Amino acid sequence: MRISTGTAGLLLAAGEGARFGMPKAEIEFAGERLVDRAVRTLREGGCHPVIVVLGAALVQVRGAVVVHNAAWRTGMGSSLRAGLAALPAEAERVVVMLVDQPRIGPEAVARLIEAAHEGASLAVATYAGRPRNPVLISREHIPAVAESAIGDIGARDFLRANPTLVTPVPCDDVADPADIDTPHDLATLTSDDTPAATPTESTTVRDSTG
Repeated sequence: MRISTGTAGLLLAAGEGARFGMPKAEIEFAGERLVDRAVRTLREGGCHPVIVVLGAALVQVRGAVVVHNAAWRTGMGSSLRAGLAALPAEAERVVVMLVDQPRIGPEAVARLIEAAHEGASLAVATYAGRPRNPVLISREHIPAVAESAIGDIGARDFLRANPTLVTPVPCDDVADPADIDTPHDLATLTSDDTPAATPTESTTVRDSTG
């Protein structure tokens, strides 16, 4: 497991999973809960500590610091703010992931951290040139990112407003940003065992952190 001094991990996992029928943190993929899989991804990619923001479901998560977002119904923005507020003072940067993208692995996280070590203050994983997740945010930008995180918007608006600060990090060959919104999405991803497959038409992908 790679550990990058000063790089924390932040997993947003507070949603109720209305379209799926249960909180996404508790969904199992390849014999592993999505929340556990994502924590492992962040840890193996080099993040320490890992903070998990929960809301609709309060579950035990090994290897992570759990933060409860009582305002989870207001959208992803409140979860991002809660997670950023919980970062330890020594964290120089944070890698943010969403719980419902199980085909994003440690290699993508490690690439973002490497970009930070090479000077990037904001780094975004890209797929076919399009920004997705995960996202790395350096300490200097955290206040502005938190301020812009409103409703169901995460870091997206801040990143779009500051394109010259963003370092794109191609991750097509090591990850797939397809997310799980419905049982059909889960079945589709489960049946495809290619490590970095192209998202199918039935599976949605989202811009970076919202």
